[in-house]
Formats: sequence, C-alpha cells, structure tokens
Amino acid sequence: MVISEVKLLLGLLFLPKKKKRTLEETVFAIQNGDQGLQNELIHQYKPFIAKSVSSVCKRYISETDDEFSIGLIAFNEAIQKYSSDKGSSLLSFAEVIIKRRVIDYIRQQIKHQNLSMDVNGFEETDEEVTQTSLEANMSLEEYYKKTDEELRRQEIIHFSKLLTEFDLSFKDLVENSPKHADARKNAMLVAKEIVSNEEIKQILVEKKRLPIKQIEDSVSVSRKTIERNRKYIIAISIILMNDYLYLQDYVKGVLET
Repeated sequence: MVISEVKLLLGLLFLPKKKKRTLEETVFAIQNGDQGLQNELIHQYKPFIAKSVSSVCKRYISETDDEFSIGLIAFNEAIQKYSSDKGSSLLSFAEVIIKRRVIDYIRQQIKHQNLSMDVNGFEETDEEVTQTSLEANMSLEEYYKKTDEELRRQEIIHFSKLLTEFDLSFKDLVENSPKHADARKNAMLVAKEIVSNEEIKQILVEKKRLPIKQIEDSVSVSRKTIERNRKYIIAISIILMNDYLYLQDYVKGVLET
C-alpha cells in the first residue's frame, strides 16, 4: 500500500464525520454569533491557511511561524467580511485577503529591519525588496516539503510495523473502526485512559491484548463496547504511546471537537 493510500485511510479512520453544511451557511451562522462554529471552521481550514501563506513566503509554514498567525487573523477577517453577493467563494475571497495581509506583514518587517538597499545608484522599492527576500527562501521550500513528507512516511511505516506485532493491519482497522463520530471519540477516550494507566498499558504492551476487565473498571464504557472496538482502541493506544507528531494530530482532531 502506498503512503498516499495509507494517509487517506488514516483520515477515514480517525477524523470525525460531520453533518454536511455549505461554507456559505457556516459563515452566515458565524456572522450571526456562533463562536464555537467559528473556531471549528478555523481549525478545519488550518491546512488551507498554511498553504496560502506558504505560497507567498515560498517556504514551508508551520503553526509556530509568525506568518501563520497573520494568515489566521486574515482568514478570520475574511469570514467576517465575506458575502455571497460578491460572487466569489469564501476560499477564493479568503486566499486574497490572506496573501494581501502576509505581503503587508513582510513589507513591514523589511522596513523595520532596514533592508532597503541602494543598487546601481537607485533604491529598490518595497515590492522589489520583498520579492528578493522571498526568492532567497525558495531554495528552502523544497527542503521543508521533503522533510515534512519524509517524517510522515517514517511515522506511517513505523506504525504499520507496530500494528503487525498486535496482529493488526490497516485493513482490520477500516473494517472494525466505529462508524459514528461519537463512538470513535469514546473509543479514543478509552485508549487515552489505557495509556495513562501504567498497569493496563504494561499488559497491553507485553501481552499484545486488551485487559478488558481492568479497562472496564477504569472507564464508564460497557464491556461490550470495549470488545466491539478492541482493534480500534489498540491502534489508537499505539499512536498515543509513541512520539508520533503527525498521527497524533488525527487523534487530537477528534478529541478536541
């Protein structure tokens, strides 16, 4: 199985299924005061924000970068200002706002750092200096992308190997994962409890099985539910027990909803 297929499976396994709602309906609800939905939408579109910011900066952008924060603020601005009467989609409108705000931010940084240069007897404009600064980072863009993709690949390979130690496969997870978002979240909460309980975790690691009786005594979930979701719970426990930067994001995405 190729990595792209595995990543798709991970999304199917771990990301919560939500009721379908158009972006326009979502934005309308937010503009009418639904703060929770606003936070949810921003969280959902963080990859879009990072991609839009990266296209301006010509390098990989993570959530710890200042430019990403500018992108978040700009996306929120787009949500508040968007109107379907303008004839464009929210994402198209947001992309324009994000890029404008990031460019403004970069120009301000250049001014602050006194990076304007006198070349061949004339001073470069802010736009020219901005472009020069961005081009200087282009050689790093591919490096960051390759590094990020390689880390994801290594995590997936390592996770796949650990699954085999528990006599599990991705196919097993697809066939046995809970079908409803609430059931997935409950299974993940059980896995979280397993990892936080040293005795139960040790049994799982050493015997490669769930100590269902001990788990049942520690969580408010029925034995039947634990047994039905056994394979899924083991998989989540493996993820939580290991230092997986990317795979744990899938789990956090469910637990934080």
